[in-house]
Amino acid sequence: MEKDRKTYDINFKKKVVEQYQIKKSYSAVAREFNIHRKNVQRWVNHYNNEGTKGLRERRGRKKEFSKVTHIRNEHPEQKIKRLEAENEFLKKLLSMKKGE
Repeated sequence: MEKDRKTYDINFKKKVVEQYQIKKSYSAVAREFNIHRKNVQRWVNHYNNEGTKGLRERRGRKKEFSKVTHIRNEHPEQKIKRLEAENEFLKKLLSMKKGE
């Protein structure tokens, strides 16, 4: 059985955070906006860490692409080429150091 989750827009979340900054009480702000205290706490933390960007909806979003994930999922032939290129780079770097 699926729970119906309420989605709040970024402007609403920003108003809640602003009220918290004035009142300094998660519970008081939660009562004022008729939402759960944990939502207020979560939004304030996200806002403090990431600014307004932290208040955007996160559900259903794909994680940002990272180079580490890409390297883990690369094809074996691509991995071999990448490692060979890294080895060549290191060999050149080592020969340059020896020539100093």
